[in-house]
Amino acid sequence: MSERIYIVESELERLRELVEQHSRGRDGAAAQRLAVELDRAIVADAATLPRDVVTIDSRVAFEDARSGGTREVVVVYPSAADASARRISVLAPIGAALIGQRQGDAIDWPLPDGRIAEIRIVSVAQPARSGAGTAA
Repeated sequence: MSERIYIVESELERLRELVEQHSRGRDGAAAQRLAVELDRAIVADAATLPRDVVTIDSRVAFEDARSGGTREVVVVYPSAADASARRISVLAPIGAALIGQRQGDAIDWPLPDGRIAEIRIVSVAQPARSGAGTAA
């Protein structure tokens, strides 16, 4: 796991609200792990955030160290999650693992069944942000 993660300042409050809302429910374990990640995050505004950081709505390709396979997903808020469209909730184990990481990071993340996911981030495409970069 990398030492620090990055979180966009404009997303931090909503992510903390999600943690609070879900900390005692079905997604409680993932919410608590996300809370730990948020507590160690470097908070940046959208204009200064490195372009290879996983944010909400980022398209992320990652490699599973066990299978050697690569998956591509979009990390989203829970209300926009749709597994069939590869839109993974930030409260899902892999979504919580990816948020704030950078391209090239390798992380180990506990899964609900007790296994550890070993993943490496291959690429990150952040959504276009107001005042940062060009629109897609």
